[in-house]
Amino acid sequence: MNGTKYANAVGAVRAMENTLLSKSDVDQLIGSRSRAEIEAVLASKNGGRKAEDLVSVWEMLREYAPDCKELEILLYKNDFHNLKAVLKAVISNRELSDYYISPSNIGLSVIADAINKKDYSLLPEYMRKAAEEAYELVTNTLDGQLSDSLIDRASMQAMQKSAEEYGSDFMQRYAQLITACADIKTAYRCSIQNKSAQFMENAVCGSRELDREQLIKAALGGTESLFAFLDGTSYSEAAALLKSSAAQYEKWCDDSVMELAETARMQAFGPEPLAAYYIAKEAEIKNLRILSVCKEFGADKETITERMRKLYV
Repeated sequence: MNGTKYANAVGAVRAMENTLLSKSDVDQLIGSRSRAEIEAVLASKNGGRKAEDLVSVWEMLREYAPDCKELEILLYKNDFHNLKAVLKAVISNRELSDYYISPSNIGLSVIADAINKKDYSLLPEYMRKAAEEAYELVTNTLDGQLSDSLIDRASMQAMQKSAEEYGSDFMQRYAQLITACADIKTAYRCSIQNKSAQFMENAVCGSRELDREQLIKAALGGTESLFAFLDGTSYSEAAALLKSSAAQYEKWCDDSVMELAETARMQAFGPEPLAAYYIAKEAEIKNLRILSVCKEFGADKETITERMRKLYV
């Protein structure tokens, strides 16, 4: 990518990083005793302004980099989730908004029109085949789980393909990491549930880091076979956590994404710092949700601290 193209955007992101929650901020939030105290901490961090949500963060980044294909890759997971949302709404006669996630690259009405009209040319190229196959699958079999698995795999395939075509080394590593984390979880669930080889072929994506066929073969042999295979990969630590705690595995995945984002943070130019800031904001919002749930159920400070994701600052 042209190094100086996003110089102004990187400068703006540097300034906005000061509004991200620090460790001391999070410690105050964890120690808060009421919703009012939490709101006071958040208000002081944002100068009394309402905290930004992901939609406003995304809109800001797109103002600075409206034509950046690399940034769009960050929202592929939302795009494909919304494809699942449309299919669920069509099958169950529910409102589309019941399942919608934003921000996204593709408007929900666009996906709905493509599905209802069976005109998949209305969709971006990276989604067309998956949309057609998923629609045929779910309408012919009424197997929502199978359809969802196909869409999830297509999402990761699209991320990897676009990252190789448009993305920097950072974005390619991001796509690989997201895929590997999802594939490990999928293989583990399939192994526990004794899913067939055909189901796994439909659900597991594969990547340069984790060979698809080897992962499926290991999962078909049972959980011990799967963990033995993963023990010989760079994901051995993650596998050990998954073996004892799904929650700790999810935390490991989120923290690994944040560690990757930190490698892009200090770059002076290019779109990488913009992508890293979005990832950091996404993690911050997740931390606030975890905090809210833990507070609601009366979790102690130690438990909340253990569940907090890695911070960007």
